[in-house]
Amino acid sequence: MSTVDLPNSNSGLHGALTVPGDKSISHRSIMLGAISHGTTTVDHFLLSDDCLHTIGAFRELGVKIDVDGDHVSIEGKGGFRNFDKPKKPLDMGNSGTSTRLLLGLLANQPFDIAMFGDASLSKRPIKRVSDPLTQMGAKVAATNGNFLPLTLHPNDGLNGIDYKLPVASAQVKSALIWAGLQAETPSHLTEKLITRNHTEKMLEQFGGHLEQDGLNITVTPQSDFTAQHVTVPGDISSAAFFLIAGACVPGSEITLNKVGLNDTRDGILKALDQMGAQYTINNRTNDSEPMGDITICYQQLNALTLGAADVPALVDEIPLLALAATQAKGQTVITGAEELRVKETDRIATVTEELTKMGADITATPDGFIINGGTKLHAANTPLQSHGDHRIGMMMAVANLMADGDNQLADADAIAVSYPQFFDDLKSLNK
Repeated sequence: MSTVDLPNSNSGLHGALTVPGDKSISHRSIMLGAISHGTTTVDHFLLSDDCLHTIGAFRELGVKIDVDGDHVSIEGKGGFRNFDKPKKPLDMGNSGTSTRLLLGLLANQPFDIAMFGDASLSKRPIKRVSDPLTQMGAKVAATNGNFLPLTLHPNDGLNGIDYKLPVASAQVKSALIWAGLQAETPSHLTEKLITRNHTEKMLEQFGGHLEQDGLNITVTPQSDFTAQHVTVPGDISSAAFFLIAGACVPGSEITLNKVGLNDTRDGILKALDQMGAQYTINNRTNDSEPMGDITICYQQLNALTLGAADVPALVDEIPLLALAATQAKGQTVITGAEELRVKETDRIATVTEELTKMGADITATPDGFIINGGTKLHAANTPLQSHGDHRIGMMMAVANLMADGDNQLADADAIAVSYPQFFDDLKSLNK
């Protein structure tokens, strides 16, 4: 539970850096490598707490995984049901992605698998995943029917499902894809809105096949996948902290190299377009997971309006956009973001609480925010809090760059969940 002094910025941020590998893709590279035939190799893997818990879970299931810096190799088990029976419960740490995706991937094992997480993860609901899995025939015994710790029990086989997702969630979708691949009959999934498609793209890279038509996905049972080499692009959700800093801290000009530009994840760029930000993208690649170098400089921003259709492509970046809105001209209104209330924290509440401490004119609504911009942020009377949430902690560090006075951040250790070297990278730009 460390408390740190947050850096100020006197003349803006300058320079270039490569942000860590994409968290979503790093998780999925381990999962696909584990069920494939052969050895999968991964470059620019994200060595964060969340991804290390995914590695730890698969090692407990008997998968050999070697880590050398940010290069990872995974010796596949050649199918979904070739794992070893774990000798102890799988520790999910704080990783909601690991938990939800593994519920689907491990739903059809011939032995019990117990899973647990930290205090924060144990408060996050899983019925949105466990209910449709149960309809498919999985046996999930969760605490109070909705929380970790839980146990997956052997079942009589999985059946396909015809299911309309009630929430826009790539994690729920991915869990049902994993389970559908193991079912006796095809599954038909209908999304509420388009969500990030890393599972679909990577599954195709490893030899899988899904039929997709707009919001509709058909999953045909399949268990034969071939090991691949994966180059993980920089995580746009991590890059977003520096994109907002570059756009909002006077005098700044920053280049972020090899950032992932998946069109289901680029909502932050579309939001910055709406706000009038100045940025360019160079050296684009057109791989399965495209990437490019983004250069952004300071520009007085305008207010923006976001609704439910915008949220899936930038759900993790909404706290940062709320911060940017405090510095923009006009009133920003964000709606349709109730999913923020079941993240690592209730992010609508925590963003409002922490930015209010610094003088922001921000009001929480049931599904978002109303923010009146043009407010100069200042030192808080008490240390700022991460609330144990990595993204809230990093957002407050960026907020301090825009503030008069000095602030401290309590529970800064939470940042290691997704970006262990965040403060080092920030220091490299803030000279």
